[in-house]
Amino acid sequence: MAAVSSDVRQNFAARLKAAIPIVHWLPGYRGEWLRPDVVAGITLAAYAIPVAVAYSSLAGLPPQAGLYCYLLGGIAYALFGTSRQLAIGPTSAISILIGSAVGTLAVGDAQHQSELAAGAAILAGIIGLICWLLRLGSLANFVSETILSGFRVGAGLVIASTQLPKLFGITAGGSNFFSRIIQVVKHLPETHMLTLTVGAGALLLLILGEKLFPNRPIALLVVVISIAMMTWLPLASQGVQIVGAIPRGLPSLGWPLVHWNEVDDLLGVALACFLLSYVESISTVRTFGVKHGYRIDADQELLALGAANFAAGIGGGYPLAGGMSQSAVNEKGGARSQLALVFASLTIAIVLLFLTGLMSNLPQAVLAAIVLMAIKGLINPRELRHLYRVSKMEFRIAMVATLGVLAFGILKGVLLAAVFSILLLLKRTSNPRIADLGRVPGTDHFVDLTRYAEGELVPGVLALRMETALLYFNVESAKKQIMERAAAGRDVHAVVLDLSTSPNIDLAGARILGQVQSELNKEGIAFKLAGVHGSVRDVLQLEKLDVAIEGAAARMEVADLVKAHS
Repeated sequence: MAAVSSDVRQNFAARLKAAIPIVHWLPGYRGEWLRPDVVAGITLAAYAIPVAVAYSSLAGLPPQAGLYCYLLGGIAYALFGTSRQLAIGPTSAISILIGSAVGTLAVGDAQHQSELAAGAAILAGIIGLICWLLRLGSLANFVSETILSGFRVGAGLVIASTQLPKLFGITAGGSNFFSRIIQVVKHLPETHMLTLTVGAGALLLLILGEKLFPNRPIALLVVVISIAMMTWLPLASQGVQIVGAIPRGLPSLGWPLVHWNEVDDLLGVALACFLLSYVESISTVRTFGVKHGYRIDADQELLALGAANFAAGIGGGYPLAGGMSQSAVNEKGGARSQLALVFASLTIAIVLLFLTGLMSNLPQAVLAAIVLMAIKGLINPRELRHLYRVSKMEFRIAMVATLGVLAFGILKGVLLAAVFSILLLLKRTSNPRIADLGRVPGTDHFVDLTRYAEGELVPGVLALRMETALLYFNVESAKKQIMERAAAGRDVHAVVLDLSTSPNIDLAGARILGQVQSELNKEGIAFKLAGVHGSVRDVLQLEKLDVAIEGAAARMEVADLVKAHS
């Protein structure tokens, strides 16, 4: 009994150790990494502070909410994450999603909106934990890169439409991109010129700074300049809107005041936030993993993101992710390990304890300029042009994602694009391509006649290749194509169907093969199968076709079957 108890403890300890990667890498931490990690952490904090405040405004939350995300999320990711360069914090897409979805639920109550946003982060954290327990690391594959391309364009335009009123100093509403732009144009005559001057000046400095001093925290410098200007000049009294007071001190940890009947409404928002978070984070993590030559655990990243979101939620933040731009700042700063995030969090903690008073004079127009610069990378016409050249279908999917986000919002837009892409995939799969095969002269090698003109037809034998799985929704189309080609003009006494590129088949697929065999045999035509995979043979055996159809019981090649019947 004691031995069993000892084994249980050892197994539990091993699983716990595997779930906390810092236990593995921290004992081997090199002394020469400390200085680069400290520098990277301070650099990341310098980038993150103005961006976090700007994104909080985008989410309709108080400015400290974004800072709490970086502070607590970074520490949590450092404990559980596998990437040495990933930086965790609020992103533009998630911020606008929280601003629109949670803002609607809060019905104008700013305090309750903060509570709901924190609740969404906690739910996203729980979703991450469940996904980790179920080992759903392939979750991101359900949102394709094509959908993300269109989503990024749509999200960038939506975010820009929310920031233009702040930049121009006007009051404008609207429920989606199109209505917001109409409202902006309608209210343009009311532009507050002093606000526009401050915002446009900040935008110009950010653009010049990015060109002249790339990978430097220019946004922080612009924030410092704008705060000094607002302090020395009476611009606030002349109508330039400012951020206002930011509470001094570290976040107090606690459960947000969310009613149980609101959890159901938040669950969809939290799921969308976590899916976006994981898709964006895992693509960034893999990029840096390949670049720096270390292994990434996709399942462990689920736990790390879940922990980061949960920590942000109990600290008064909102859902977060690992973004490419902030991670690039972290990498360029010299990050060697996850400790860089810890040093960034310590820097932000110092700001929260001692420097928040200075940030109260930060102009809203400057925050709008920072957001507009941050989303610049989301809108990439070159990527869309490449999609159009490579695949018209993929381009259509991207455009559906873009227009869906513009018209219906981020969550509904992404879901619409995902459903549209699945429908197109089903449409393409329901009409499978079956290639005509010909023999390369002087060899036993068979090739697709539409791609290789040198292929020769074998007299009396029709060789075909099924180029997708044979499943219930495409079996009738497959049968029709085979029967039509068998009856198309030339004297055919045998049909050989190559299934080497069909790794899967269901019962409907097996039964349709039986029907094809029966109908061809009535016409005096033999039916043979080549290149049958083991999993396909198992299904054919259940339908007792492994004996009835030659080539179904063992893997035989096209050349052998053609030779036997030519």
